[in-house]
Amino acid sequence: MTIYPKLILDALAHVRYPGTGKDIVSAGMVEDDIRINGNKVSFSLIFDKPNDPFAKSIVKAAEAAILTYVSEDVDIKGNIAIKTPHAAPKKESKPLHGVKNIIAVSSGKGGVGKSTVAANLAMSLAIKGYSVGLLDADIYGPSIPKMFGIEDARPMGEEIDGRQMIIPIERYGIKILSIGFFIDPDNALIWRGGMASNAVKQLINDAAWGELDYFVIDLPPGTSDIHLTLVQELDFTGAIVVSTPQQVALADARKGLQMFQNDKINVPILGLVENMAWFTPAEHPDERYFIFGREGCKQLAEERGVPLLAQIPLVQSICESGDAGAPIVVNQSSITARAFDSLADTVIDRIREING
Repeated sequence: MTIYPKLILDALAHVRYPGTGKDIVSAGMVEDDIRINGNKVSFSLIFDKPNDPFAKSIVKAAEAAILTYVSEDVDIKGNIAIKTPHAAPKKESKPLHGVKNIIAVSSGKGGVGKSTVAANLAMSLAIKGYSVGLLDADIYGPSIPKMFGIEDARPMGEEIDGRQMIIPIERYGIKILSIGFFIDPDNALIWRGGMASNAVKQLINDAAWGELDYFVIDLPPGTSDIHLTLVQELDFTGAIVVSTPQQVALADARKGLQMFQNDKINVPILGLVENMAWFTPAEHPDERYFIFGREGCKQLAEERGVPLLAQIPLVQSICESGDAGAPIVVNQSSITARAFDSLADTVIDRIREING
């Protein structure tokens, strides 16, 4: 008769491992190395422990199953090897050893105020007395230098422990780096994904960030190679997804949530931030005009089972302050500053909850 691998696997499915009661095929104990040469059959069985007490009896049961369910003429005696899984290689330690919490600020699409949220969250945390770093990883649209009034800044290099390191620019007590410090702002940045990812990695690995309580990363909008690179490079504490309440933005926010919740990425979701939740005229602070829709992020948060961290109102001063190089929270009396202050408190509480 002709012997082929499926016959062998069907026969082995009759053998159960006493420790779990599962058959050895569905339990993944049969290695994918079945070799057939005429009537001679050989393969390996994988056991979790080097000295598994059931190993010899399982080998005998496997031999008997093949002779019973395939053919008595199969040459199988002594041809089943016992293996144990190779120890997983030790993971290399990730950078930013002195950073306690790494926060990703993301959005499904551009134009929803993601960088504004990242800048003002970092500023609010710094005002509360925490040591804070801010990385502008939005390679193709870096706006953090403009928001902090440091467009002309040029980070210096310094040799630290035998390595040439980039020294972040400090503004309002926050350590800041952006690709915007190293490129001509009047020229479009035309880089392939790999080049952009390597640039971001350099801003992380080759910079002297030092000891920080919070490290806020302003990610590019959407999903890209940069997101995957950073997830592989860093141990994120959690991610914030920013959206406006309108449906077209919420559709992309769903994708952003799905990206972080993907099994291969698996970054905890701190929550959603609804930006431009309503418009409030400066002269009428109690009035609200829902020009982009109403409570869209609140509904999405309930739908996806994630917290709604804050609803940030739209006021003219938030645009003016960003253009002037001072995040809105510098003016602690503004209603938007109070909203960002509340956001920072909620983020701190969420991180404590996640960290246990």
